[in-house]
Amino acid sequence: MNKKYWKIGLITITGIVFLVLSFAPGIAKRFAVKKSKELIGRQISLEKIKINYFSSTIRLIDFKLFEADEKDVFVSFDTLLVNLAPLRLIKNEKVIEQFYLKGLTTSIIQYDSIFNFTDLVEFHQSEPDTSVSEPFQYILSNLEMNEANIKYTDASIDKTIIMRDMNFFIPYIAWNQEDKSEAGIKFNFLKEGYFQSTLNVNLKEGVFDANIIISRLYLNTFSDFLKKYVQLDSIKGVINSNINIEGNLDEVEKSILSGSFELLDFELTDLNRRKLVGLNKMNLSLDEIDVNNQKFIIDSLRFTQPYIHFELYDSSNNFFDFLGIHPTPEDETAGETDSGNDTLKSVGKSPVSFALNSFVIEKGVIDYTDHRTSEPFNYYLSELAMSVDSISSQADWIDTYSHMLLNNRGELNAELGLNPQDPLNLKLNLVITDFLLSDLNIYSKHYMGSSIVKGDMYYKSNTNISGGQITSENKLIIKNAEIEETDGGLHDLPLKFAFFLLKDRQGVIDLDIPVSGDLKDPNLSIGKIVWDTFKNLIAKAAAAPFDLLAGLISVDPKDIQAIEFAYVDTTLTDKRKKQLDLLLTLEEKKEGLGIELVYFNDIEKERGQICIAEAGKQFSSETGKDYLTDKEDFKKYVTKEVQSDSIDLTLACLELTDKVVIDSLAAIFKEKRISLVNDYLMFANDSTCIFTSFSNSEAPGNIGSIPRFEVKYSMTDIQTEESGNGK
Repeated sequence: MNKKYWKIGLITITGIVFLVLSFAPGIAKRFAVKKSKELIGRQISLEKIKINYFSSTIRLIDFKLFEADEKDVFVSFDTLLVNLAPLRLIKNEKVIEQFYLKGLTTSIIQYDSIFNFTDLVEFHQSEPDTSVSEPFQYILSNLEMNEANIKYTDASIDKTIIMRDMNFFIPYIAWNQEDKSEAGIKFNFLKEGYFQSTLNVNLKEGVFDANIIISRLYLNTFSDFLKKYVQLDSIKGVINSNINIEGNLDEVEKSILSGSFELLDFELTDLNRRKLVGLNKMNLSLDEIDVNNQKFIIDSLRFTQPYIHFELYDSSNNFFDFLGIHPTPEDETAGETDSGNDTLKSVGKSPVSFALNSFVIEKGVIDYTDHRTSEPFNYYLSELAMSVDSISSQADWIDTYSHMLLNNRGELNAELGLNPQDPLNLKLNLVITDFLLSDLNIYSKHYMGSSIVKGDMYYKSNTNISGGQITSENKLIIKNAEIEETDGGLHDLPLKFAFFLLKDRQGVIDLDIPVSGDLKDPNLSIGKIVWDTFKNLIAKAAAAPFDLLAGLISVDPKDIQAIEFAYVDTTLTDKRKKQLDLLLTLEEKKEGLGIELVYFNDIEKERGQICIAEAGKQFSSETGKDYLTDKEDFKKYVTKEVQSDSIDLTLACLELTDKVVIDSLAAIFKEKRISLVNDYLMFANDSTCIFTSFSNSEAPGNIGSIPRFEVKYSMTDIQTEESGNGK
């Protein structure tokens, strides 16, 4: 009887347990759906929960977590399978033998700084648990996610990024695992290409290594997102990369990177839809990037067909506009006071160590526009090539070689050597050939008030910078230059006349232009040094042409600067004849040179000398003495005649002479000097164009001047007409 009751009881209990276990999934499902807002802060829906009690497997089917409005879906998945090992809890081990998630779909939406999951974060925020619990062991196996899709939307610009077909797998993780755990994740991009990552972790030692592969990531996907931060119209390009990371979980910041990066068909346009930066290909190969120890070793960096369009404005440029930078006068002043002598400083415990084993630029282009002139100045630099075999922080010297085409014609070749330890220690050898001067016509008109019609230039520069001191020897050769004068010009330099003077008989201008200065001076600008040197050269050539012309006939510049007479002297001496002969020779050798002899004289001083000479004649007639040698007797004679010993000698002589005679003699002397010079010039060369003229009587050059013919040089009308007509 007792056995019968026991059997009935056992069957009843078993049936009840079976019924409970059978209905438990449905009850759990309804409870979870009904109480979800209280438990997790959002409403959920769940089609089915399946439990296999024999294999300890729980399966959730068709799960949805709704947005706060309980209409739109925030997170959903098709299937979640968890295979547990509950008996291992007896040993204080938490074991998941399988975790499988299929068809995960989530939509992340950002509204400025708020996300569509912010309320969930706030709901689950709680005070940190400070209690100490016993350590437990865990074993996680076969962690897998398939066919996941993640969508990110920036609501402020109404743009979305989608990561499709994301897959993830980790074979094994254990609390005391000695071997590395492996994990992998992969998802496809919207157009084509994919992201793939593998991770190996040794949890016991904390070491890990990871590999990240990006294949054909299209940058135009991010165009609208970047517009929030820069003045961008569009961005195009494709990224491929293969990056390796090695490190320790306890010190992730000490991880070391290596691998490769490739950028293809890159193009960035500004708001005017003008290409700002572009390139056909950029390849970067990383040997070792150790940020913690500031060690950066790059195997190679190669740019193929890079392009830069640079536009310069009065107080900004197109790159500042693109970045939203608007410099103020205060910013410029701050920049000028910066000494610029600071070298690279380390930001960590170790000094910066870098190396670039190979650096190459191929077929580069720089498109330059300057809007600071009266009309835009455009210049096109192409076929830019640069190569460096090795750049290293440990190197004592680095040599680089570059070449470019200037406005599709001229060529620039440069060799730059520098000390990476000392940026103010370098050497630059630069050669420019077949350069068209007319390319600089807009600059010439704007700054110098002259238009360059044509001309070729050769330029060679040897520049040394040592200890911050710059010394530069520059050779400039200009051929067939023709200049037209225009109105205006900030500096209004006499470029046309200076170029005419600088030309030799073959029409070649050969200049040596030395430049020097202290780069450690915060007020120094290399551009200003070069410009001031050139400007001074042009101004000096026009202001003192005799210095240049003297070299043409190998004479002292003073011989062709002025022809001087003494007061009351009207003799055309051999020296003065020689000076006139030099001017005639110069006229012959320098075709198109205009020479004018402008007569200057302080007439009052010469009148005084004529009075003394006339009084001297009276003195000689009465005494038989020479007033020039017997000066004391002559002075006593004059004093006696005017009956005053306090009057100036010249004034005293004026009282002793006839003013009408004095004026007549002064005019005779002036006309005689002019006549002597003109007659000699016509006798020596009856076809000469050298002529004499009188200065304005009120001209400052007359004050205190002895009688002299100051030589004025110019370009003849014929030369000016030929230059203007481009003949």
